[in-house]
Amino acid sequence: MKLGLGLYKSLLNDSNFQFAKQAGATHIVAQLIDYVKGGENPTLTKDYLNGWGYSPNKDIPWKLDDLVSLRKKIESHGLKLEAIENFDPAHWYDILLDGPRKNVQMEQMKLLIKNVGIAGIPVLGYYFSLAGVWGWTNVTESRGNAPSVRFDASKIDINAPIPKGMVWNMHYEEAGEGHLQGVSYTEMWERLSEFLHIMLPVAEENGVKLVAHPDDPPMENLRNSGRLFTSISRYERLLEISNSPSNGFELCLGTLQEMQEGNVYDFMEKYLPQDRIGYIHFRNVKGKVPFYQEVFVDEGDLDMVRVMKILKKHDYDGVLIPDHTPEMSCAAPWHAGMAYALGFMNGIIKSLNH
Repeated sequence: MKLGLGLYKSLLNDSNFQFAKQAGATHIVAQLIDYVKGGENPTLTKDYLNGWGYSPNKDIPWKLDDLVSLRKKIESHGLKLEAIENFDPAHWYDILLDGPRKNVQMEQMKLLIKNVGIAGIPVLGYYFSLAGVWGWTNVTESRGNAPSVRFDASKIDINAPIPKGMVWNMHYEEAGEGHLQGVSYTEMWERLSEFLHIMLPVAEENGVKLVAHPDDPPMENLRNSGRLFTSISRYERLLEISNSPSNGFELCLGTLQEMQEGNVYDFMEKYLPQDRIGYIHFRNVKGKVPFYQEVFVDEGDLDMVRVMKILKKHDYDGVLIPDHTPEMSCAAPWHAGMAYALGFMNGIIKSLNH
């Protein structure tokens, strides 16, 4: 097991690499998406109808030189760049929407995956969804009234349509007139299948593993769009598309625990021996859809020590990062929350290694 830290683009700097090293992390999972609007943690937004913000990167793909420079900068701090997490919605919106620029964007994505491999980055995480992560509200009901988020389907309009110009809960261009038409689960599955049939050979050739994030929140339909991975049995269907070694799971423990169907521990026991799990979002929740709350890593429904023991049993060699950690009441709320989670994780890893 390797201890890592996930950083958004605005946080990819020397200070936070130093923080990661001090907290015991050895690896970084980087998000390269720009969020125009929002603060240090763009997921903690009350403005859930309007999304996280706007991406300014339409027709501006990530360059090989930039990927290599980022890797070298991270390595200069004694850390390793394990993965890029999430494609920018402005790079693949018509792949998700089956729109007129789909074929052009497919070619751009093939080049992106190739460049990630050339840059020496082994894993690419993605989330194939129209609504994306959506519907949370801010609460202060974790331990000690720590700020975190809650999903309560009874408090929101789960059928609120997605405006044109938005996908994955972000705007890739100015909103047009009207809203997106409804899309079924079957249509979304066909789009995902086409995407992977085209991308997996490129990933395999370039030594990159593509790992899919489950739907968070795991509602079968959200904003009039079908959701692909809302139960563990549906998540497992990913491997029906291809048995390529580059096809795998981005295991978000909290999201799987939020699902009504399936068992997180059994899922791990099944797929760890098959080397199908990329990096892991190590987070905890209380409750399941349609109502759950994100909490500190040691106060939720998942037994995280048991999770670590399963990882140790199967000699898991991937990276674990804390995710969606409640903030703490101090001068550096996000950093303190992450430091707490990293310390908890590091302590268990060290105890299991003795």
